[in-house]
Amino acid sequence: MKEQAAGLYAQTMAERGFVALAFDPSYNGDSGGEPRRSSSPEIFTEDFSAAVDFLGTRPFLDRDRIGVIGICGSGGFALSAAQVDRRIRAVGTSVMYDISRAHAHGFKDAMCEDQRNAVLDQIGAQRWREFEGARVALTPRGAPETVDDSTDPIAREFYEYYSTQRGQHPNSVTPVHHGERHVVHELPQLTYIRSISPRPILFVVGEHAHSRYFAEDAYQAAAEPKELYVVPGAGHVDLYDKVDLIPFDNLEDFFTRHLR
Repeated sequence: MKEQAAGLYAQTMAERGFVALAFDPSYNGDSGGEPRRSSSPEIFTEDFSAAVDFLGTRPFLDRDRIGVIGICGSGGFALSAAQVDRRIRAVGTSVMYDISRAHAHGFKDAMCEDQRNAVLDQIGAQRWREFEGARVALTPRGAPETVDDSTDPIAREFYEYYSTQRGQHPNSVTPVHHGERHVVHELPQLTYIRSISPRPILFVVGEHAHSRYFAEDAYQAAAEPKELYVVPGAGHVDLYDKVDLIPFDNLEDFFTRHLR
């Protein structure tokens, strides 16, 4: 939600002299529309272009100097938007996730074809149930409500942000519509990442982030100009809100140079 990491990044960049807009994804938080809790890479990518629509029509803003920052899953959506929206002049990502890849292939591409087909069969059956009147099924929470000694490190990391006072917000409801998940499987996000060039990309990753491979692979696939900055000692969620670790100096320098 805009009150979480996006708002922190936007506020800090504004304090450094940029016009900044943080927004809730469509159908979530304070954004309107139905069905609620939708989660589609196509829609979330479009959100970035909609933000450019708005910013580029403000009388106090130069529409030829608009860049975007995407954090975690929004990093992938920001890159996806920049592939087709050439009004985006520079892209910064922080601990980016390629959501489509993660769902279609599993963490570190460990999902086999049989497992993927089983998930798709389950989604298809649920769509029939809902069409016939069943309640909408939601995916499990992206962060557990409690943890114990058996909780895996990644789940514990998300718990510490989304399920505690550190980052919890009433609008941040992590379960999403389960019946829509087939869309995530069929829409690869970064097919045309090379087409972003000659517009620049900055990839920020944590040294110990479990998501690091997403950014490193995207960096390899992207064309120049591109930059990869590894934050020493940082994990994934650290770069949501730990201002002593988030490299705002690097972000400021990157956008200052490339949005001149």
